[in-house]
Amino acid sequence: MAIESAVLVVGGGLAGLTSALAAARAGADVRLVSYKQSTLRHASGLVDVLGYTPDGDGPLRDPYEAIPDLPLTHPYRTVGVSTVRDAMSLFDETVPTYRGDHTDLNALVPTHGGTIKPTARYPASAAAGLASDDRDVLLAGFESLVDFDAPHAAAHLRSAGVPFRVRGATIRFPGDLRADAKVTRYARLLDTDGDVTVDGRDRPVRTALTERVERELDGEARVGVPAILGDDHAAAVREDLGERLGVDVFEVPMGPPSLPGLRLEDRLFEALDDAGASFETGNPVVDYDGDGRIERVFVEKNGARIPFSAEEYVLATGGLVGKGVESNREGVTEPVFDCHVPHPADRYDWFEDEAFGDHEFAAFGVGTDDGLRPLDPDGNVEFENLRAAGSVLGGYDFAAEKSGSGVSIATGYAAGRDAAEVVA
Repeated sequence: MAIESAVLVVGGGLAGLTSALAAARAGADVRLVSYKQSTLRHASGLVDVLGYTPDGDGPLRDPYEAIPDLPLTHPYRTVGVSTVRDAMSLFDETVPTYRGDHTDLNALVPTHGGTIKPTARYPASAAAGLASDDRDVLLAGFESLVDFDAPHAAAHLRSAGVPFRVRGATIRFPGDLRADAKVTRYARLLDTDGDVTVDGRDRPVRTALTERVERELDGEARVGVPAILGDDHAAAVREDLGERLGVDVFEVPMGPPSLPGLRLEDRLFEALDDAGASFETGNPVVDYDGDGRIERVFVEKNGARIPFSAEEYVLATGGLVGKGVESNREGVTEPVFDCHVPHPADRYDWFEDEAFGDHEFAAFGVGTDDGLRPLDPDGNVEFENLRAAGSVLGGYDFAAEKSGSGVSIATGYAAGRDAAEVVA
């Protein structure tokens, strides 16, 4: 007998979590199933709406103002500006530890590589590091965290013409943490202010770290460090270090594995649990029944095929990186429901829109109607009770546009909202 729910979301990334949350808060009985760990743990934790146009113009000051000029096939054009705003409001309500909701304008956030990234929302831990702030900055890297070369990042920021003096210094993190230590180990040590051995004596790690950073200060009002400052008590760790140093301390967003991404993932799953949704991870959807309408899907668990049925389904399995869209010599496919993945040129035949030129590869993904329902090669709806969300969608280049998180939130929200309306 099938495990039943009103809405079944397939995929546990940002789009899937947002979709499930939107549907659950609208009163639907929601279940989320996901095979792999969320890609959020590999993301910086920044939430972009739109940083650049598809033609590369930018950084954009106001992402919402630019949406009406995007190609018609772009997911933002599909859901509309008002839905993007509603989706971001849901995010703001759900994740109050993020900043940027006070304005439509992008913030400019320095990254670990020394670039400036336009972003719509950012963790509170990064707020003191905005490039629009003219106070001087010391970037403090750690010898054991080789992905953040603080002097190199500072040099790049100076070359970018930031309105403040910035220096970089590399120090040794107190204790004997190895170069391959996980970021969560640093975070837990700082959370508990555990003892570390320094010069043969046991010292609280925050005290020892403060002393080493303080030696490098030369009048800077801000100190940026890799994003490792605690997990369960991140705000308290950052505040404590700032008070000891007499400066504002901020985290520099890092590459994978990302502690801000893990924090965001934890918060979204907590919100989903609070909203009464069910979820399970670690088991793939391997098949489905239905023709024109999905009747049930099968989840493989311990060698058995477990049926799950719902009235409405949301496909949010990710794009080429997350294997929600797969490619080989024979073409590009969507592996769960075998939804049609058109060549970008075919999509423009449907929508009579301009092509992406040299960036066609980035536009591969499922094509949909205005309700995010996947379309077959003739432009007809494939399944009346299936919606697609996130990077499984085609028609945009999230890496070049800096729009990946925003598209996942906006389309996930729209898919979950609309599915909940159908089952209400």
